[in-house]
Amino acid sequence: MNTSSLGRGLGSLIPPRNRNTNESDTRPIHQGVNEIDISDIQPNPHQPRQSFDRAALDDLMGSIKIHGIIQPLVVIQARGGYQLIAGERRLRAAKLLGLKKVPVVMRTATEQQKLEIAIVENVQRQSLNPVERAKSYQRLIDEFNLTQEEVSKKVGQSRVAVTNALRLLTLPREIQQALADGKLTEGHAKALLSVDSPAEREKLFREILKGGMSVRVTESQARKVTFRQHARRSKDPNIQEKEDALQASLGTKVDIKRRGKQGTIVLHFYSNEELQSIIRKITD
Repeated sequence: MNTSSLGRGLGSLIPPRNRNTNESDTRPIHQGVNEIDISDIQPNPHQPRQSFDRAALDDLMGSIKIHGIIQPLVVIQARGGYQLIAGERRLRAAKLLGLKKVPVVMRTATEQQKLEIAIVENVQRQSLNPVERAKSYQRLIDEFNLTQEEVSKKVGQSRVAVTNALRLLTLPREIQQALADGKLTEGHAKALLSVDSPAEREKLFREILKGGMSVRVTESQARKVTFRQHARRSKDPNIQEKEDALQASLGTKVDIKRRGKQGTIVLHFYSNEELQSIIRKITD
């Protein structure tokens, strides 16, 4: 039986409200579904989703006009009102429709649970783009000191899926933005990751944008570039083995350059988040 958080649904991540919990807001709360003023709901600061498709939002608005909000939003009490935990699109659609009240279910949640719930809700609906998903996984690692294995269990994804998602953050910012904007697919991005040379990767990236290159053709081109690079380098297999070990441990590209008994180790990073992650792994 699959016991992942995703498989069990959002309810497995959101504990029922404890009536004995001390809250700064003392307004009465009832079990079950409540209707509250939209103006009292604050956004979830941990919402990983940054872009919202307007056409999909219009469809949701049309459904709400006919059927109302069938699935209540999930909120917790916060100072001066409530904080949204799950239901960002429903809340946005309700505001655009001019609704004054929305149905909600009250819960309690820690800061970590707020982020986990927001990620899981979006993953279930496949509404995060690959970069948003990767950044949300990285936040769980950075802010709550989770391992990749722990993240995979929290969000109901395989360890390999989490690792592959995080690798996308090692790509240059421009390529990440193109991926987030849908100008290239996650398959294209994975092929670009296999190209070590920044110049060759940039060249292949431009070809994808210009010619609408398929993922299969991109993979073929990436293999050719990699083969040429390896043929030129013919690196010492002992050095390669050490680079691979460090890369697996630190989660980033590593180059070892030797001159006799001396040498240098170069760690590559492509974002502030990745730099902090590497430093933490080394210092820990």
